[in-house]
Amino acid sequence: MTPRQSGHNFIDLINRYYDGCNTADIDLMMSTFTDDVVHYFVDHSKVVGAHGLANYWAKVAPLTQANWQLDHAVVQENEAVIEWSMKWQPKQTTMPEILRGAEWYRFRDGKILEIRSYHNNFYLQHPDNRELRDFDYLSRGYRVE
Repeated sequence: MTPRQSGHNFIDLINRYYDGCNTADIDLMMSTFTDDVVHYFVDHSKVVGAHGLANYWAKVAPLTQANWQLDHAVVQENEAVIEWSMKWQPKQTTMPEILRGAEWYRFRDGKILEIRSYHNNFYLQHPDNRELRDFDYLSRGYRVE
């Protein structure tokens, strides 16, 4: 099976978002988000708002020379699930490496409304990093006990 990396408006939008992240282009990133976008992470607090999220990536990505690629996507209705790879340089080593993860996207009016990012970063191992931070699992109908 060939990975799906294009061919749908949502996939193309995610690729544009990654282009913005990879180049620290705040305007490009913001053009892909709703004003009230929320990005959930497993390793730190959520980031809210188009300007806040674009500024976050413009500051954080260059610190580790992070570069993302969408490797495979599945789209249904107003959601997409992707697998991604990130080439980066951990500060603990001098060797670049690849980190892999998955993201679940929700869209509204043709823009990214929500990102839920899942990955297991060796350098950030901690029991708190086993689920999304600040995500209201209970109100979304997820198992909590």
